[in-house]
Amino acid sequence: MTALTPTAKQSQPFYPSADGEPVAETYAHLYALLTTLEVLRQYLKGRQATVLGNQFLYYAQGFPKLRVAPDVMVIFDVEPGGRDNYKIWEEGQVPAVIFEMTSGGTQAQDTGFKKTLYEQLEVQEYWLFDPKGEWIEERLQGYRLRGESYELITDSRSEPLQLRLAVEGELIGFYREDTGEKLLIPDELVEALHAEVQARHQAEERAEQAEAMLARYRERFGELPE
Repeated sequence: MTALTPTAKQSQPFYPSADGEPVAETYAHLYALLTTLEVLRQYLKGRQATVLGNQFLYYAQGFPKLRVAPDVMVIFDVEPGGRDNYKIWEEGQVPAVIFEMTSGGTQAQDTGFKKTLYEQLEVQEYWLFDPKGEWIEERLQGYRLRGESYELITDSRSEPLQLRLAVEGELIGFYREDTGEKLLIPDELVEALHAEVQARHQAEERAEQAEAMLARYRERFGELPE
């Protein structure tokens, strides 16, 4: 490979990874973003996929100002793990699913520029989640690419993710299509782990009690009959 000269290096466009803007508009939007990010990251663990949150998506090589920062994007057939930013021409894959945590203040951009851009980039699904119900009455609204344009999703399913989506307070609930099992959020995972540990301790205590009773029986009456 030919080394770049200092002049050539200086001419390479710079693609920033941050712009100093806040990650989310409110705590509700931030919590929904982070929870969705972590739930999907755990769900896709071990697969050739990555889930990125609030990171720049660059879609035109040589034009660093042409970028957008989806709240959550899922990309398949790429190396797992995080990135400082995501350049489509380097990775070779467009995000399959994008989530935006929308509000009254971002409605115009979310339903205008972003929806048109994701449609043109051929993002398979685009989901808008309004945690405070500011403009989406049902709070969750999805679009699925059919041909060259988006159609409203009416079955609450994500085809690329093979999950069913549901509104649960100010969060999105995710359920496996094949089993109906819910993908637990971090708080629920902690509770489930605590319950499992408690159940194990109780089982151990019952086993110890049974062993102690058996030992007392043997002291008084000898071994149990065959």
